[in-house]
Amino acid sequence: MYLIVAREADDVYAVRSPGAALDAPERLPAADLARHAARWERELSPRWVFTSVEQDYPALLDAGVRVRRCHDLALVEGLLLAHEQRHEASRWLAAAYARARGLDPPAIAEPGHPDLDEQPTLFDPRGSGLPPGVAAADAAEVVLAEQQRRIARLAHPDRMRLLAAAESASALAAAEMSADGLPWRADVHDALLTDLLGERVPAGQRPAKLAALAERVQQAFGGRPLTIDHPGSVVRAFGREGISIPSARAHVLREIDHPAVEPLLEYKELARLHSAHGWTWLDHWVRDDRFRPVFVVGGVVSGRWASRGGAALQIPRVLRACVRADPGWKLVVADAAQLEPRILTALAGDRRLADVCAAADLYTSLAEAMFPGATPDGDNRGRAKIAMLSAMYGGTAGEAASLMALLRQRFPDAVSYVERAALAGERGETVRSRLGRTSPPPSAAWRALTGGGADEDRARRAARDWGRFTRNFVVQASAADWTAVLLATLRQRLPEPAHLVFFQHDEVLVHSPAELADQVSACLEEAVRETTALVFGPACPVRFPMPAAVVDCYADAKA
Repeated sequence: MYLIVAREADDVYAVRSPGAALDAPERLPAADLARHAARWERELSPRWVFTSVEQDYPALLDAGVRVRRCHDLALVEGLLLAHEQRHEASRWLAAAYARARGLDPPAIAEPGHPDLDEQPTLFDPRGSGLPPGVAAADAAEVVLAEQQRRIARLAHPDRMRLLAAAESASALAAAEMSADGLPWRADVHDALLTDLLGERVPAGQRPAKLAALAERVQQAFGGRPLTIDHPGSVVRAFGREGISIPSARAHVLREIDHPAVEPLLEYKELARLHSAHGWTWLDHWVRDDRFRPVFVVGGVVSGRWASRGGAALQIPRVLRACVRADPGWKLVVADAAQLEPRILTALAGDRRLADVCAAADLYTSLAEAMFPGATPDGDNRGRAKIAMLSAMYGGTAGEAASLMALLRQRFPDAVSYVERAALAGERGETVRSRLGRTSPPPSAAWRALTGGGADEDRARRAARDWGRFTRNFVVQASAADWTAVLLATLRQRLPEPAHLVFFQHDEVLVHSPAELADQVSACLEEAVRETTALVFGPACPVRFPMPAAVVDCYADAKA
């Protein structure tokens, strides 16, 4: 059974159950909604329909109510619009309702994030964008029915239904992770910063270690003035030493023999830590020993998550020591080993490469298959990795082209799969993930350039560049499909009170009572098997290893 929840003005929520009688008023204040919702969840196990989980679910979370299943109208609308090659169209309720009814799109800005007070919320009294007399719940019911019809008309409706359910469940998980927070020891973070940078100084000043390194760099350049944080100034400083470099990036500097390089590289690393995750970050993002970022489900065009501030998806290795389980609890940490090559193997149905995927370390196994009879060593593993990454990303520099040619000989099905996607991109066509995520079309400027003109070299480069994008899209977006389904299945299986606290691309962290940690690890194994069968079919021969480590500290899982 579906239960529609739509926020109206003044924090009043409209509730509707299409085709079923509901023992409750149709309009409820937030506090009453939470009370009724807890009972409905317990007694009815409905599939909740939110106009936007990010907008509407926090009101229930704040009241201690969690739901198992939902349908996020905004996220599903985005998936369907992309599938229909209408990427630029608005996915929010008023626009979706207008499309369903054949009306002109509403002349109102997209709603902002609920935490930004200056932005109108989804049903702000300043204007929802809905036609006069149309209630939010009525509009949501119309949009839900229209989305179901659109999905039914697709070539693979079951796949899109799975994706819609998984993406919606991912939104629930993201909101819950923000509410629960990642265990984060602020005292450990502060001590670590002090040890690496020196004592905290007022904003705008350099900590002692950074100041000392800046002085060393300047002295290495003969004491001449240098704006160390400005790349152009660094490039000019090397130029005065007779060393021409194209940029001040770290990989460029490492190739230079000059006394300024060592302190400059150390300065860049520590300055990045101070800027991105220093004391200001700690003050803003960590409260009550919890890091509470805001995750954006499907925030990247491929379906990967993004975050709204806090650099949630880029926790530096040096700060993982700050992530520590509460007393009596454990962190269960797991990441999918070499996920994208395994995704490609399953997409292509490459049986030979599936045999390679049976190994925990895919690249070592791939090296043995690509270079039979050769002595096993790290160089061959590295070359096998270059070959696979070149196939997925279209790399041709150095020996990449010859290695990919060898990969094509050994595993033609897998390489042909991504090459067909690349050719589609070069023709300006869209490509799709396993469950139906659709790549955006190239821009009008791209089409004008590649449509025939005087500059054929530029046109060819532009076509190849877009082909590289679509080549990788089919793999990366399918990996996003797989991880979305994994989150949905794992979230359902976890024993209470264990809960997800972190996710990035192919890695999950669960905070669990110590006595349940082994059970959580078993749930993870079962979720991986179920996910693979749901996404690629029960006969999928590809192994997706995702070993779990039970630790007190996140850093210990990555040792």
